[in-house]
Amino acid sequence: MNPGAWLAARWRARRIPLAWLLLTRQPVRLAVALAGISFAGILMFMQLGFRDGLFDASVTIHRLFDADLVLISPRSTSSVSMAGFPRRRLVQVMAAPEVEGITPVHWNLLLWRNPQTRATRSILALGFEPGDPLFVDPSLAPKARLLSQKGRVLFDQQSRPEFGPVADWFKQGRTVESEIAGKRVRVAGLVGLGTSFGADGNLLTSSETFLELLPNTPPGSIEVGLVRLRPGTDAQAVAQRLQAQLPSDVTVLTKEGFIAFEQNYWRTSTSIGFIFSLGAAMGFVVGCVIVYQVLYSDVSDHLPEYATLMAMGYRLTSLLGVVAREGLLLAAFGYLPAYAAGQGLYWLVRSATQLPVAMNTTRALTVLTMILVMCMASAALAMRRLADADPAEIF
Repeated sequence: MNPGAWLAARWRARRIPLAWLLLTRQPVRLAVALAGISFAGILMFMQLGFRDGLFDASVTIHRLFDADLVLISPRSTSSVSMAGFPRRRLVQVMAAPEVEGITPVHWNLLLWRNPQTRATRSILALGFEPGDPLFVDPSLAPKARLLSQKGRVLFDQQSRPEFGPVADWFKQGRTVESEIAGKRVRVAGLVGLGTSFGADGNLLTSSETFLELLPNTPPGSIEVGLVRLRPGTDAQAVAQRLQAQLPSDVTVLTKEGFIAFEQNYWRTSTSIGFIFSLGAAMGFVVGCVIVYQVLYSDVSDHLPEYATLMAMGYRLTSLLGVVAREGLLLAAFGYLPAYAAGQGLYWLVRSATQLPVAMNTTRALTVLTMILVMCMASAALAMRRLADADPAEIF
């Protein structure tokens, strides 16, 4: 075949981008439609991001623990309401051959006084023996030795600014002292742990200092028991066996189970997760309404043209495909600015609140799927108008 004939054949076989031409015929309407879809996408991104960030932020400390198993009281409901259990239960665990080490931990919310403004605010305090492993971060061990002296604490420099300029003052070489529960303490060092949904700030101290700050703690009671197993041990199997052997005043969880325990509280026992999910659903509904109005108006405006094509022999399924392609184009071009805006807003939220709100593949695909469903469902509803087009009635 000569080049001229080949080009002629390609020209006859070409497909006219009718869906694209219909959308771009009225640029203002297209811009409004894309703005509406992007707004709906941004709303879904933010609502789902806040929800997932809430669940991730609720286990900031949990993930840092150097443990394979965690012992808690069955009366504990969440990190903001931890009950105590006998410390001897943790000692009993040492009898298991798979256990390599244990760390008893005191856990409670105490009132910290801002050294600058003198205002008080709840802060999460963890008390442990300075010589015991607590977090997987190896840099904590040398800092923990500073806690051997009574009345010393390690302050989380990622705590919210409402606790005062503690980190800045300490880095300047100033002696930083404050009050916790009405008792004087001195900041001996800084750590970087991160805020959680239940606590805006954290500090570490020795068990001796913790009991001094909270003298009403029952003797021999702890809130969390960390258990480290020998390498290669099946943590789930050991947890089940220990749970069967120990009395009912303690619950044995794997580290993953401890994380799930906290997240499940915020997911099922509070209305926050439902509220954010409802917000995402409202964004979906708003997007559906906007896309439906755009596509319905487009089909109505071009109904004579569609009827002419049907009179010329075009099948209804072909014309319905045009509307479907319009929906796909709107979804694709509306998703891109929503994704970009979501990234920017996530960065802004992280900077302002220090909550772990970040874009991930699962959420990006979830919102993309919701936008596709939103646009295709709206296109399907708009197709009903096209199906009613009768060339005989229109002309």
